[in-house]
Amino acid sequence: MNIGRFEIESLSEGIFEVFEDGSLHKVQAEQITSPPPELIVPKKSALVGIDPILIRDGKHNILIDCGLGWGLDARSSYENTSNLKTNLDIFGLSPSDITHVVLSHLHFDHAGGASFVDTNAETQPTLPFANYFVQKKEWHYALECVHSENSTPGAGYELDEFYKLIALDKIALLTDAQFELIPGVTLIRTGGHTPGHQIVKIQDGDDVGYYLGDLVPAEDHLNQYTMRQLDADPLEAKKAKTLILRQAYRENACLLFYHSIHAKAGRLSLDVDRRYVLEEIS
Repeated sequence: MNIGRFEIESLSEGIFEVFEDGSLHKVQAEQITSPPPELIVPKKSALVGIDPILIRDGKHNILIDCGLGWGLDARSSYENTSNLKTNLDIFGLSPSDITHVVLSHLHFDHAGGASFVDTNAETQPTLPFANYFVQKKEWHYALECVHSENSTPGAGYELDEFYKLIALDKIALLTDAQFELIPGVTLIRTGGHTPGHQIVKIQDGDDVGYYLGDLVPAEDHLNQYTMRQLDADPLEAKKAKTLILRQAYRENACLLFYHSIHAKAGRLSLDVDRRYVLEEIS
């Protein structure tokens, strides 16, 4: 799929069942037979996809979010599983080819693959020649959460390995609400899901795309709000979601989803009731 000069790929790690305590269990794709008519969030668990995004323009290789990273660690018990390394290999790339990494936020299901433990039991950056771009507000909030007894259901923060990336000066902490990563790729702080949550706008001429992170994690979230128990600031999240979807509709933008099970990307139209309908893009 292309957005102007940018080539976009979804690096799927698979489908997972995520529980209230943050634990995950991988689900085989053949167990998912058809999309549900409406999203009903279970009390105990939910099914999610894990899909980092690769953006290429011939000069830059940009990774948006890093997935869980299962199987990256030396002597990992996860064998024959999808992760950044195996997925990049499909496109003829290695982790050292990535020039930039954008982390929408630092919940472990988005940032776990940012690092790995090598054969000497030392933490190393998975993408060794890239800087990782994170909102400063997100880093401070993550630090507060790991030192607090308060927690929200679902994925949380696991920063033990991330401290090493900070020490290696691999993390670029952003203070701007909008930051141009390269011409045509802009990071936009939305807050809501976490105080430092950011999305990515991709634009080349009139061709526009948005990576929405956990602001709109899947296509089932377009017309309903089911994230109240998961968002740090539900009011801010709902406002940001409303504004960005309106903008995306006006721009006929391609939406890229991280947690969808079925539709990974699509453009918006309206039905007779003026509800959003996603026209899928393969």
